[in-house]
Amino acid sequence: MEHEQPERLARNEATFRLINEAIEIGRVTRDGLVAFVCECSRLGCNELVELTLREYEQIRADARAFFVLRGHEGPAEDVVDSRARFLIVVKRGEAGALAERTDPRNPGG
Repeated sequence: MEHEQPERLARNEATFRLINEAIEIGRVTRDGLVAFVCECSRLGCNELVELTLREYEQIRADARAFFVLRGHEGPAEDVVDSRARFLIVVKRGEAGALAERTDPRNPGG
């Protein structure tokens, strides 16, 4: 994965974010934990991460933030929070700019 283009990795993560947006829409009334797709840059990752809808919304407040399983951190991101079930990472550099441009909640994205 070290040889992967940061932009391609960021696009992979953006795709998982779109999938998770659809999952959240279908679960807006559910309490407790909801299974979301890990938003890591690993091609083929289909691991699930359990979050509350509140946790999900807190992460979505930052277009550069993603949640990943421990050990799924990528080369163009920094871990900003470590929780029992997942890590929160923030994209930096061009990968961060791409994350902002592809954010489905960004009206200009």
